[in-house]
Amino acid sequence: MNIRNIVAFILTVISLILLYPGLTEPILQIKIAPELPLLGKTTFYEQTQSILQTVDTLYNTNNELVAFLILLFSVVVPVTKGLIILVVLMVKSPNLKNRLYNLVYAIGKWSMADVFVVGIFIAFLSTRSNTAIDALLLPGFNYFVAYCIISLIGIQMVKIDRKVLF
Repeated sequence: MNIRNIVAFILTVISLILLYPGLTEPILQIKIAPELPLLGKTTFYEQTQSILQTVDTLYNTNNELVAFLILLFSVVVPVTKGLIILVVLMVKSPNLKNRLYNLVYAIGKWSMADVFVVGIFIAFLSTRSNTAIDALLLPGFNYFVAYCIISLIGIQMVKIDRKVLF
């Protein structure tokens, strides 16, 4: 294995390790607490959830399609992509390497993890314009962002003799 592939292997393993707390640690806390006359600042709503808790909440509130899409694009696709890249780096057959790498390339177009991160960040920023709503990015968000960046770098580091199949 050449040095680029060793780096790609290490980065892919690190990204998969970061993905776990990115999915299980709280990502965003939202608190609605307007300033009311005579009562002062009164909290009406407060919620802190991880990505997996959000999927569970959506599923339990009859939003199965949204729950499924978040689960698919934030959990299943990233894990599958990472595992396939690890196999690409371990397999000796050039033909199988090319097929698997092309598969990762194809599903990479449908990976919405980075879009999901941007969506969370936009939601965070949009709540900052309302004084009654307070939003706080939590460690799960940082882990998930780190996963996205490191996994992208890891995939870019993979060096194989590619044959584009499509």
